[in-house]
This record gives sequence, structure tokens and C-alpha cells, in this order.
Amino acid sequence: MAQDYDAPRRNEADELGEDSLEELKARRAEAQSSSVDVDETDFNEALELPGADLSNEELTVRVLPKQEDEFTCSRCFLVHHRSRLAATRNGQPVCRDCAA
Repeated sequence: MAQDYDAPRRNEADELGEDSLEELKARRAEAQSSSVDVDETDFNEALELPGADLSNEELTVRVLPKQEDEFTCSRCFLVHHRSRLAATRNGQPVCRDCAA
């Protein structure tokens, strides 16, 4: 279809001003009826529950020992870099997250 590039352009505001009330109601009904019904059973097939049997799965993770610049927090027991050390309480290191 050929387009006349010299013709004045019309924007949506111009079109809305010229439409009849019935056309506007029809457009609103079309916009509201465009919702999609999703079948919940489709999602359930791919969902894996926390108690699923993973006995056949093998986890391969390389575990490194604690490095010299790391410490274990005495509250959360996570290994952090020394830059995350907030304080020592009763001689035990505490990370920034637990100290807050």
C-alpha cells in the first residue's frame, strides 16, 4: 500500500476527538477482553517441589579451604573476606551483617 508522506499526520489525540462514543466503548471492550487465560496445570508440570527425589543427581562443586584472608563469623558461621570483619566479641569474629 502506498503512503503519502506529504499528507498531514494524525496522532491518537486527533483520532479520539473524532470517534463516536460507541466506537470508544467498543475499543475499551476489545482492550479488556484481550486477557489470556492460562491453564495452571501447564505450570505444574515443569514445577519441581523441594522434597523431590534427587538421589540420581550428582553435585560437582570444588570446595576450597578457608584462605588466610578469610574468617568464619561466630554468629552466622559463614566464611567472609577479612574486609567484612566488623568486630570481635568475646574474642570471636563477627561479620558486618551480624553486627548490624
